[in-house]
Amino acid sequence: MALSLAEAQALRAAYLAALEAVATGKSYTIGARTLTRADERFIAQKFAEYDQLVDQLAKGGTGGVPVFRVMPRDL
Repeated sequence: MALSLAEAQALRAAYLAALEAVATGKSYTIGARTLTRADERFIAQKFAEYDQLVDQLAKGGTGGVPVFRVMPRDL
């Protein structure tokens, strides 16, 4: 699933808001899923994933492994 920078930023903001809500004992809904204090580890993990994705997209990279083509030659 390829996301644009704006989409990744929106999802990161949503998970940050969810972290803040559950930290104060409230629940938070993203889409059809309602998150509670019990989901705090999941929320933190998703926030970290989207934070890393936003950084990669902002730098213009895909974060993949660079691949080089080499042709051996006998000189």
